[in-house]
Amino acid sequence: MASEGDKAPGFTLPDKDGKEVSLGDFPGKMIVLYFYPKDDTPGCTMEANGFTKLNDEFAKAGAVVLGISKDSCESHMKFSRKYGLSVILLSDADASVQKKYGVWRPKKFLGKEFLGTARVTFLIGGDGRIKRIWDPVKPEGHAQEVLEAVRK
Repeated sequence: MASEGDKAPGFTLPDKDGKEVSLGDFPGKMIVLYFYPKDDTPGCTMEANGFTKLNDEFAKAGAVVLGISKDSCESHMKFSRKYGLSVILLSDADASVQKKYGVWRPKKFLGKEFLGTARVTFLIGGDGRIKRIWDPVKPEGHAQEVLEAVRK
C-alpha cells in the first residue's frame, strides 16, 4: 500500500479515447488520483459528477483529476458521455496500478468474498509525493473535501 510521504508509483494507462496518459504528464501539478469500483453505478456516478462539477476549481488550484477503474476505455467513453464528465478516466483492466497503490483488495458483497477496487483517493503533490490519502471514501461531498485539501 502506498503511504503518505511516499513517491507516488508511476503508471501509463489508456483514457476513454485509448490515448496513453502517464503520471509524469503533469509535471509540477498536483494530482487527485481517485480509484473507484465501476462506471455508471450510484456511488461511482456521484463521485465522478462531484469531481466534474468542481473540475474548473481544481484546475485553478493547479490540480488535475484522474479517475481509475478496471472498466474498459469503451465503458469510460459511455460513462463520460452519459453524464458529461470532464475528469480524465483511465482504464486499468488488469488492476496493475490498483495493486501498486494497494487498492485492489478483498471485498464482501451479499456474503461473497472477492477481490475488487476499494474506493480510495490519493492527493499527489507537484513533487510527486503522496500528500494525503482518503481511505475509505464516502462519495457524497468527497470532491469538495479534496478541493479544500488541494487549496491548503
